[in-house]
Amino acid sequence: MAAAGTLQRRPAEPVISESERDDVTDTWGDIARVGVVGCGQMGAGIAEVCARAGLDVKVAETTGEALEFGRTRLFNSLSKAAERGKISEEERDATQARLSFTTDLGEFADRDLVIEAVVENEQVKTEIFQVLDQVVTRRDAILASNTSSIPLVKLAVATSRPDQVIGVHFFNPAPVQKLVELIPALTTSEGTISRAQALVEKILGKHAIRAQDRSGFVVNALLIPYLLSAIRMFESGMASREDIDNGMELGCAHPMGPLKLSDLIGLDTVASVAYSMYEEYKEPLYAAPPLLQRMVDAGRLGRKSGSGFYTYD
Repeated sequence: MAAAGTLQRRPAEPVISESERDDVTDTWGDIARVGVVGCGQMGAGIAEVCARAGLDVKVAETTGEALEFGRTRLFNSLSKAAERGKISEEERDATQARLSFTTDLGEFADRDLVIEAVVENEQVKTEIFQVLDQVVTRRDAILASNTSSIPLVKLAVATSRPDQVIGVHFFNPAPVQKLVELIPALTTSEGTISRAQALVEKILGKHAIRAQDRSGFVVNALLIPYLLSAIRMFESGMASREDIDNGMELGCAHPMGPLKLSDLIGLDTVASVAYSMYEEYKEPLYAAPPLLQRMVDAGRLGRKSGSGFYTYD
């Protein structure tokens, strides 16, 4: 997703009355209307999870083309879930009816929760939080980020409501993975943490773990050095990509080898997280190997680009 400046911004207007809000929130507690900024791989997955849980979900992208691509991605995922018997056709249709799409963040004025899920770039995310702070009118609305590594406090202080900013980090693919990391900033209130945890566990049916606001949080602080080590092993010629992945799949019972997993995550995302972690800790094990940097520069980003350590149709 491009910088927030490319999104249309219109003055926020009251969209619903308090009585109308009460009618909706009686069913789902105090969070009924969710906004998702970004409809890429993660944004589409998060929107699907929220809509399948019965929430009213509005998704924003920068352009009509990007929005249509994201809509197609999302609806295809729902259709595949119905074909595989994960949901019924009626549930698929009801979920689609709860989804709406826009290129105008001003339409997020009535949202109770907005989850930002754009490219892992601090400047882009900061700009989006500044816009959301202007357009979201509910006084206690939660502004959340799906960031993998960027310190939440930097996003929080870009708003006038730093106590309502929190990290809500889903894992790919979001409709399947059960874990969500909750990352409060130093400024985040206990009320915001409690509401976010209730949403994740009681409404979305995920398992929440709490992480401190340190780059990488819990999962990536463990995962990224492992992935980088596998890339260095391949880069040095110590083993082939197949042997590295088979070694971890067949020898350690991992469901996916580290190079395949890197392709699934996106090599640009792996590199961005590694950069953020290295900037914070200055530990060599967090430094992106030259091969990873060259692959990103060449546009070989993994599954989403069609090629990475492996080639994909």
